[in-house]
Amino acid sequence: MVIRSFNKENLVSRKLEMMLKIKDEGIVLEKTNLEFENKSVCNPTCIHVGNITHMFYRAIDLNNISSIGYCQLVGNKVVKRFKKPVLFPEYDYEKKGVEDPRITFLEETYYLFYTAYDGKNALVSYATSKDLIHFTKQGLISPKISYDEAEDIFRKSKVRERYTMFEIFYKEKSGKDILLFEKDALLFPKKFNHKFALLHRVLPGIQIIYFKNFSELTESFWRNYFKNLGDFIVLDPLFWFENRNVGGGCPPIETKDGWLIIYHAVEDTPLGKIYHATAALLDLENPLKVLGRLKEPLFSPKAPWEKSGVTNNVVFPTGAVIREKRLYIYYGAADKLIAAKSVDFAELLAELKKSPLNL
Repeated sequence: MVIRSFNKENLVSRKLEMMLKIKDEGIVLEKTNLEFENKSVCNPTCIHVGNITHMFYRAIDLNNISSIGYCQLVGNKVVKRFKKPVLFPEYDYEKKGVEDPRITFLEETYYLFYTAYDGKNALVSYATSKDLIHFTKQGLISPKISYDEAEDIFRKSKVRERYTMFEIFYKEKSGKDILLFEKDALLFPKKFNHKFALLHRVLPGIQIIYFKNFSELTESFWRNYFKNLGDFIVLDPLFWFENRNVGGGCPPIETKDGWLIIYHAVEDTPLGKIYHATAALLDLENPLKVLGRLKEPLFSPKAPWEKSGVTNNVVFPTGAVIREKRLYIYYGAADKLIAAKSVDFAELLAELKKSPLNL
C-alpha cells in the first residue's frame, strides 16, 4: 500500500480545486444547547422543493447518542429549525443512534435511509414520508450476518482480497459475533426495469442491489447476493486518497451525461485517517458502468473546522442540491458541524467526462 504525505497531496488536490473553482460557502449549521444536539451536528442529507432546501442532519448528544434533526434553508441561510428530532432511537437495533440520513424522492414517496446503531452493530434502516414532516419507520433492510460468515462467502466470490481484511479488523475490535457493517445506503430516484436500485457499502467499496420490493430483502436474498458480490461493485478504492476505503455520499443526481455520484474517500496516512470528498459519473441505463471518476479529491480538509473537531481531518459529503447552475455540497466537518461548498455544475460534469477510466 502506498501512503503519501497529506501536505504533498493537498498541493495536488488544490490544483484540481482551482481548476474547478470550488467555492467555500462556510459553516451552515452548528450545535445548540438542545439536549439532542448539544455535542455536535454533522452529515446532512438535503432535498430541494420549491425555493426551500430541506435538511435532515445527524444530531449527537453528550451521551454520544444520535438522532436526526431537521431544518430549512433558503440559499444557505437557516430559516426554520425544529427543536426536537424527527427521528430518534426507539428500538433495540438503533438504541445507540440513528445516524447519517440520506433522502430520495421516488414515485410520490420520500425515502429516508439511515444507519441504525445498537452500540456494536451498524445496519441500514429506512423510513418513509409523503410530506417531509411525518415519517414512518420501516425497519432494517441489512442482513444480520456476522463478519465471520460473510467473509467466508466473499472469499468464494470475485472480490479483491481487501474485502476480507476488514473481517480481521472488526473481529479484533468488537468480537467474533460482530455483524457485517452496512452503511451509506443511497436510493436512486428512478427505477431500472421496474426495480429499485440502491447503493450501499460493504467495506472497502460501493455496491448496488436491485429489487422489486423491500420485502424481498431477506437474509436469503442477501446471502445469494453476497455469493456474487463481485458482479455488483460500482466503485472500489483506486487512487491515493482512497487507499483505505470509499463510501456513498450524496444520493445520485440524474444528468444528461449520467448519474452524478458525490462520495467520500478515506486515506490512510502515518498520522491517521483523512476523509476526502470526490465524484464519479455512472451510466444512465447501467450504473455499474463508470463513465468518469475524479483522480484527485474534489475537496479535502483544510479549514480549521475541518481539520480539528470530534474526529479530525474529516469532510463527509452527504447532501447535494442544484441551484442556479451550481452544485451545493453539504458535508459534515470533523464530525462537529455542517458546512457547504459549491461548484459550477457544468464544469464538474465536464471534468468527469475528461476523466474516463481506461483500466
